[in-house]
Amino acid sequence: MASRGSRWIVKEMARNSSLWAQVLRKGPEPSWSTRSITYMPRPGDGSPRAVTLIPGDGIGPLVTGAVEQVMEAMHAPVYFETYEVSGKMDKVPAEVIDSIKKNKVCLKGGLATPVGGGVSSLNVQLRKELDLFASLVHCFNLPGLPTRHDNVDIVVIRENTEGEYAGLEHEVVPGVVESLKVITKFCSERIAKYAFEYAYLNNRRTVTAVHKANIMKLADGLFLESSREVAKKYPGIKYNEIIVDNCCMQLVSKPEQFDVMVTPNLYGNLVANTAAGIAGGTGVMPGGNVGADHAIFEQGASAGNVGNEKLVVKKRANPVALLLSSAMMLRHLQFPSFADRLEQAVMGVIKEGKFRTKDLGGESTTQEMVDAVIEKLD
Repeated sequence: MASRGSRWIVKEMARNSSLWAQVLRKGPEPSWSTRSITYMPRPGDGSPRAVTLIPGDGIGPLVTGAVEQVMEAMHAPVYFETYEVSGKMDKVPAEVIDSIKKNKVCLKGGLATPVGGGVSSLNVQLRKELDLFASLVHCFNLPGLPTRHDNVDIVVIRENTEGEYAGLEHEVVPGVVESLKVITKFCSERIAKYAFEYAYLNNRRTVTAVHKANIMKLADGLFLESSREVAKKYPGIKYNEIIVDNCCMQLVSKPEQFDVMVTPNLYGNLVANTAAGIAGGTGVMPGGNVGADHAIFEQGASAGNVGNEKLVVKKRANPVALLLSSAMMLRHLQFPSFADRLEQAVMGVIKEGKFRTKDLGGESTTQEMVDAVIEKLD
């Protein structure tokens, strides 16, 4: 039987996001022996699909431009409706929200988030406005890319709409700020159900809930209680719990022990970025944010990372993460053959090792990476 590490193709989240909408509408999960939901891949009808495209800030236009070139080269049945959005804006323009609601799918580059003062994160605004409650990042070893640890194949599923990201902060008195962490049973059960359903559909054996309930006994305690209740409905999947600080230590020492991880909002951000760094870096890890009706595909970890000025000027941004995320998007749109071609081409370039950007140990430009991927498509 092939190892999980060899099953690198990140098609699970894309193919399951449409299924998840069905799961939500069908109500409570049936018992294991009377499941009413069976996933069967379906080919697309061939009709071109509109996709909202947000190039974003910094390196965003470079990597989204790379995706556009590859899509055109492979004659993928999608076309983009492009909107210029910057993290410096006060809010996401209404026409962008309307486009995503109409098209159901969006591909997005990074949007810069001001540190400290300034406007709130547009990344968070999009997740809340569209109720994209689940963030999924797949962190895995890429064949041909050396890392300190082998057999890494971790899926981090993060609650996306509440927790510390609720943005409920105020100054009680001068010099004293109160920030509220919101955890609800509804959102905790919803993300736990998504994680277990994902594990079931993708032959994953273990789901690990990450928490800090030893200190935040009510908030994280509710998250754990909700996860335990959902776990009882999936007896074929092993359920573990781990405190977040121990989790980080275990990740950097023995990451291969983890399978699917389900987390509240803030912990998921930390865990996903740590796992991505272990497996090869944020520049190669795909992912996205999904809800019952909409999905936004973007770089899996550090969605707010827009690179530095040198990368933009020298045009050396790594397009791999967004290319693999766009393959997930193609599968979500029911174009699996196009997704397979794109994934195989990207992985072929990485394995060959001739073209690599600086973060992967090379000196290639974004365009050289794109040209190499297009050549592998043939």
